[in-house]
Amino acid sequence: MLPRPPILRAARLAAQRRPLTGAASSCRRGVAQYIPSRRHYSSPPPPPAHPPPALDADVASLDRWISADKTLALHDTLRPEHLADLYITLPTRDGTLRAYAPPREGAPLGYGHHLVFFHPRNPESALRSDGTDADFCPPEPFTRRMWAGGRMEWKRPLCVGDSATAVATIGAVAKKGFEKGTPMVFVSQKIEYRKRGGDEVCIEEERSHVYLAGAGNRRGAKEVKDLPVPEFTFEYLPSPTTLFRFSALTFNGHYIHLDKEYAQKSEGYPERLVHGPLTALMLLDVTALQFPGSAFKSFEYRAVNPIVVNRPVKICGARADEDAVIVWAEETASKVTPATREWAPTRSTRVWLQSDASARDLVETLIVLDASLPGLQLSCFPPPPTCPPLLDHKVNYHKWPPSPLLLHPRRLPRPLRRRHP
Repeated sequence: MLPRPPILRAARLAAQRRPLTGAASSCRRGVAQYIPSRRHYSSPPPPPAHPPPALDADVASLDRWISADKTLALHDTLRPEHLADLYITLPTRDGTLRAYAPPREGAPLGYGHHLVFFHPRNPESALRSDGTDADFCPPEPFTRRMWAGGRMEWKRPLCVGDSATAVATIGAVAKKGFEKGTPMVFVSQKIEYRKRGGDEVCIEEERSHVYLAGAGNRRGAKEVKDLPVPEFTFEYLPSPTTLFRFSALTFNGHYIHLDKEYAQKSEGYPERLVHGPLTALMLLDVTALQFPGSAFKSFEYRAVNPIVVNRPVKICGARADEDAVIVWAEETASKVTPATREWAPTRSTRVWLQSDASARDLVETLIVLDASLPGLQLSCFPPPPTCPPLLDHKVNYHKWPPSPLLLHPRRLPRPLRRRHP
């Protein structure tokens, strides 16, 4: 028997070693012959000049939402019982630093305390998938909401027990990042607070929110520079109980403040986040505690990085000039480090964030004082007889902080207990 031709043997071995592509031709000498198909190599196609049709529909729906008129009027009574719940939630008023003083009927409303009133009352079926209200929110897919900052201006006092009305409108809407594939919608909301039946505006407020379409946190902590040397500080720990209580006070069901698994898997944060309005309230209360009897004219704040639950937060502040105070919140457990020690008498101190992606810290604010506004003093913070305000106090950098009101509760002297015979 004659041996097989070597070409047929090589074809059979190749068929056993690797799968052949291509169509089989007619049999030759009893063995199927395979002709491999030609492979074409080319660069990937360029990205489309226009977004896909789904995104076009989303943009069209967003444009229709922007052009529509949106107004929301909310009525509420500044009840002392509700304010008492707020006082017991805030570390500045819960009785830890000084005796608890409940809100009094007819007393001026504290700065920023209107934030726990005038919330929408929507059924759970009308909420979005993350637990937020759909009022003044852009249409899907822009459903991820973040508090970006705001501004408050006090013109006339509101008092505890007053019935008031808040009228909210959309001030401006800005679209950013649509060309880069990271669309963001910035919504500025303007709110005017008046007494029920009155025409004069008591408080003007602007709130800025940013809405994202994608899931997850894609940015690290932002660096903050050129902060002054703090002249007063206050430390506290926002716990899960604090977040739960403030969510209940504001009727806010956002999962990012309540659900750890949602904050980690859906939003990309290491833990639940502290409410932006809660940090703003702490900034106002600590400043009012340091400057008792001062009247605030305006308050402008900006959220630079979010603050995470169960991490110590330090409120710092310093005078910018005679009529303005700069205050900010630092998350002390996230590697937020000053260039020199905070009490070092140098004006070249800078505070920055480490490159750790889990470091979230700062809310930068500016409070403008105005002593010409009568009736806006905080009745819950009378000037103590043994502690002059910071204006008449010489800062001693070796004895920190300058005011005993701002000592941490653990550092306060404990009263001696008498033993009964």
